[in-house]
Amino acid sequence: MLLNKWKKAIGMRPTVHWTLIRLGKKFGLEPKKWRVRPRQVRHALTARLRGSSDMSVFRQIFVVDEYSGLRNLDNVSLVLDLGANVGYSSAYFLNCFPNSRVVAVEPDERNVALCRINLKPYGNRVLLLHGAAWNACTRLRLSKGSFGDGREWATQVLILTDGTEDGDVPAWDVDRLIDMGGSTTVDLLKIDIERAELAVFGDTAKTWLPRVRNICIELHGPDCKETFFRALRDFEYELELSGELTICRNIRAKKEGNPLKRAAAASSQESSGHY
Repeated sequence: MLLNKWKKAIGMRPTVHWTLIRLGKKFGLEPKKWRVRPRQVRHALTARLRGSSDMSVFRQIFVVDEYSGLRNLDNVSLVLDLGANVGYSSAYFLNCFPNSRVVAVEPDERNVALCRINLKPYGNRVLLLHGAAWNACTRLRLSKGSFGDGREWATQVLILTDGTEDGDVPAWDVDRLIDMGGSTTVDLLKIDIERAELAVFGDTAKTWLPRVRNICIELHGPDCKETFFRALRDFEYELELSGELTICRNIRAKKEGNPLKRAAAASSQESSGHY
């Protein structure tokens, strides 16, 4: 079953190659990197091996195809990819939405270096930013190896605790990132930022959420989930789940009306899976 999914995602010959790589790992013969083109994109992608998280990300995006439910979004011209990692999600969206531009934001310099290679074929359709999403334009420090499984996909950004710190990376709020994308609205906001959603969807979210059409987010814990849905309480949307992803489609401000009716509607939506 799993082998069939890989064959569907990358073809027979690359699947055989990948199987040989996995076998070679047992004998210390695993290469440092692997280059392969999944069926969803036009250009081959590079993945780091030898304990890297890259192939785990690759599997989620191209083998499990967690973003497949987004493929029918219409009129997508700007995508914000917050937590772009090594560029697989950005490449997926660039191919899925051929008229789109992607702003890819990634704080870990190790990931940024590979992201730049993977997204180079797309030219000026990509704006790659070495930094992070936050609730303000500021600087943050990186925390590597202390969250999740400690691999590259689990790098976090944290606020500065010491006034003498300069900060490792710049950070921008979503308002500023949309402006940097050259648009008044963002058609797809993809977020996987390792608990920084607590900051991004805090009180300042109300200033930029009216500029967002659709959101696809990985929420890291019950507190992140609570913060996210609280930020969206004044909006209507269609809610979907895909693997670890929460998808909110067609986000629009709630219509004014009787507060009791709104409360009853919210309760009904929550029980039915629609918000």
